[in-house]
Amino acid sequence: MDFGLRLFFGMIAGALVGVLAHRARALTGGGASMAAIIGMAAVAAGWNWAALLILYFVSSSLLSRVGRERKLQRTVGVIAKPGPRDAQQVLANGLAFLFASSAVAMELGPPGVWMAVGAGSLAASAADTWATEIGTLVGQTPRSILGRGPLRVGESGGITPAGSLASLAGAVFVGATALSVGSSLSLAAAVVAGGVAGSVADSVIGATIQQRRWCDACEQPTEMFIHRCGAVTRQVGGYSFIENDAVNVMANVIGALVAALLFASLS
Repeated sequence: MDFGLRLFFGMIAGALVGVLAHRARALTGGGASMAAIIGMAAVAAGWNWAALLILYFVSSSLLSRVGRERKLQRTVGVIAKPGPRDAQQVLANGLAFLFASSAVAMELGPPGVWMAVGAGSLAASAADTWATEIGTLVGQTPRSILGRGPLRVGESGGITPAGSLASLAGAVFVGATALSVGSSLSLAAAVVAGGVAGSVADSVIGATIQQRRWCDACEQPTEMFIHRCGAVTRQVGGYSFIENDAVNVMANVIGALVAALLFASLS
């Protein structure tokens, strides 16, 4: 199948996935449009890329729906974007995958290395998502990954035993999915390693340079600029230009690079 035909089918498949995700309230309208673009690139790269992306997305979406009300109650006032993912969030989690799948579609390099990049980034995203969703649902008290003591549920840089196990499971899931769609065992192992590395990086970045804010009225840490009480919050740490979406981009790129470098060394 030539590139033009793959691109045509990719547009149809991507649009369908975006519409379904929007109807399921997993994505906003903008998020659905961005997901459609990423899905189009995946199908243009090959059906194995599309299958990998779909299984990643379905697993993450299903996890977000399990115990949703309980998780919202535990993180209320902390997380800036608790609802369906918007375009910025979708792009932050899919940018490296979009780049890799586009490179394969345009035949710009070794497809195996690009698969390691794309799958490694998804593994990092899945590891972080699974850790957040399951860790929040179980409800253990998060502790700073840097040993700074207990944190509020939803606060960046926190880890729990349940969340750490879920993070590993998310990375393994994407690695196993890559294996099931035709990737080699060495590539799948590299993807798992990339996923774990990306998830750890996410927590470390969240605990160090990510912007941290505080509501004086509620005496509560938060990611919000305007807190739920209506008060304007103030920055108490990190850099103002590094918000959660930027952290996701950095963590996913780290996962992609670790997976690609490890795969190259094993090949």
